[in-house]
Amino acid sequence: MPRKAKHPCAHPGCPNLVDYGERFCREHEKEERKRYERYGRDPKTKKRYGREWQLIRDRYISVHPFCEKCLLSGRIVKAEEVHHIVPLSQGGTNSYGNLMSLCKSCHSRIHASRGDRWHK
Repeated sequence: MPRKAKHPCAHPGCPNLVDYGERFCREHEKEERKRYERYGRDPKTKKRYGREWQLIRDRYISVHPFCEKCLLSGRIVKAEEVHHIVPLSQGGTNSYGNLMSLCKSCHSRIHASRGDRWHK
């Protein structure tokens, strides 16, 4: 199946081409993540999702490597996100009973339907 054409990196002045669905080349992706962590992310959120969360997430996704929503519909898709069923902001915890491994599209769909990530 043909792939979509590559497009330029979103970093100003960068001539590198990136695949469809990516914004930055490998060189500038690291810089952009650092910038986002420092200036773009809410400090409360940054505190909740620190190093401890990364360890919990990595352990959970190694045990549950496939999207749990897609598995229910009979598809096998690699999980890329770990989702809190009850959000931490609403009293949820990082316990395994409150976590769910999801692909990016299922994770985005859940947050879009809740309306808690992208406000109007």
